[in-house]
Amino acid sequence: MKRLSWPSWLPIDPYVLLLLGTVGIAALLPARDTAADVASGASTAAIAFLFFLYGVRLSTREAVDGLRHWRLHVTVLVCTFVIFPVLGLAARGLVPVLLTQPLYQGFLFLTLVPSTIQSSIAFTSIARGNVPAAICAGSFSSLIGIVLTPLLAAGLLGSSSSGGGFSADSIVKIVLQLLVPFVAGQLLRPWIGEFVARHRKVLGLVDRGSILLVVYTAFSEGMVRGIWHQVSAVRLAGLLAVEAVLLAVMLVLTWYGAKALGFGRGDRIAIQFAGSKKSLASGLPMASVLFGAHASLAVLPLMLFHQMQLMVCAVIAKRRAHDPEAQEDAVPPAAPAAESRPAVGTGTRGR
Repeated sequence: MKRLSWPSWLPIDPYVLLLLGTVGIAALLPARDTAADVASGASTAAIAFLFFLYGVRLSTREAVDGLRHWRLHVTVLVCTFVIFPVLGLAARGLVPVLLTQPLYQGFLFLTLVPSTIQSSIAFTSIARGNVPAAICAGSFSSLIGIVLTPLLAAGLLGSSSSGGGFSADSIVKIVLQLLVPFVAGQLLRPWIGEFVARHRKVLGLVDRGSILLVVYTAFSEGMVRGIWHQVSAVRLAGLLAVEAVLLAVMLVLTWYGAKALGFGRGDRIAIQFAGSKKSLASGLPMASVLFGAHASLAVLPLMLFHQMQLMVCAVIAKRRAHDPEAQEDAVPPAAPAAESRPAVGTGTRGR
């Protein structure tokens, strides 16, 4: 089986270029009046469809089988939903020196979203790590994040959110737009799961296009409301610096922390790549629901962190592949990749 690879000639993720292009279109041609209402309605439908597809793609059987390696998955979940948020809360002291309050809200939100799946699998495979563990860890994180991320956002952002707080109406929107479609996808999986798996490439374009629509709607509303006047080049530089430190800390903690817990090299690679990343695909729709008109500033830190983590982890994965320990402790890439191939085709997509 051909092992997942990361194109070395790409200095930037092509999808990020599309996202940036969408932001540029929203800045030049923001949706207004009736067009804004149409875009908002389409965005709401797109978010529901995204989470419906996530529900269909996630194999419950694979998730149950993955519970056998529970120590690894608990470690990744603690990194994603405990250590990340703690570091996010600690960054509160950087306001207003490096971060404005709205940018800090977005930074804190990025620490609450689930881990990725697809890129974690790719990097773990390149580094000759435990690929099946990366698949299950990312799937568990995405599944739990659908419920846990909104709850953490409500508790940690709460009334201090620049989006006006989390009311009962916000909870209803979360349930209707995120949780209900996901559960519906899980229930319908026995009937349409194979169809979705066969057409995953086409549906992959659909869900990526849906995310672009969500970004366009959020940034259009931000432009119309003049939110972008609150961000300066100096503040953006400060945000990038803070995110670089956050990523570095998590990469170090996941690697050496996993070693201290007694994990082998293959498992440590899976923990590092699954435990240090945040999902743009899950985070953008959630931010749109949670922050409403202020979603454009809320998702900016996540978009920047997403690109940063891809570039840094691509370098680390290639170095890990040539590590002297690679042939001794790594999980052999051929067998696990072949065993997990159905999971890659049917699991939840993540970026």
